[in-house]
Amino acid sequence: MNESTISATQSGARHRHSGKAAVTLLLSGLILVLGACQSTRSLSDRMESKYSLKKRKSYISCTRPEGLSGCPLPVQVPERNYQRMLTWIDTAKGIRYRFGGTAPDGFDCSGFVQYLFSISYQIQLPRTSTDLALLGEIVPRRALQRGDLVFFSSGGDSIDHVGVFLGDERFAHSASREGVRISSLRQSWYETHFAFGTRVIRVE
Repeated sequence: MNESTISATQSGARHRHSGKAAVTLLLSGLILVLGACQSTRSLSDRMESKYSLKKRKSYISCTRPEGLSGCPLPVQVPERNYQRMLTWIDTAKGIRYRFGGTAPDGFDCSGFVQYLFSISYQIQLPRTSTDLALLGEIVPRRALQRGDLVFFSSGGDSIDHVGVFLGDERFAHSASREGVRISSLRQSWYETHFAFGTRVIRVE
């Protein structure tokens, strides 16, 4: 192979290498830009978008005079039942947190909500906060109404905490350290990690 052929071969290899490097740089830049766009969106915006794309349930099991049946969401509930729920929450304050707990000897967050809706409205909710987050329409924070479920995400990828909105930025829940209590959405952790609400009931 003569010198001119070798030189041409080396030149072609350099061009191919620089072309690959340029493509790699372009793709890296695109990934960084997309990541930056993603990071500028609030957690609640990201979670609302993510969960709105999931298959959502528009019916729930509830007990009627004729027996267990499918009720369309949101379920209409009387004011007296809602007030009865508030009274029960007041008496339940301080019940300890217990992982997997679904009864008054100890609740985890979703067990508390499940039990509360069962005794207050005879509504049979799913067991986990992830499944609860798929019920009914998604409600942004500014549009929350009393009785809505409120969801939180500690890692930003999935739902891992749930409570019941009571109005005036307050919600009832079973917290891992304090047990059953009423907290404010304005508190630092809840403000930062709020994902969205859902409407399972509507108080008449």
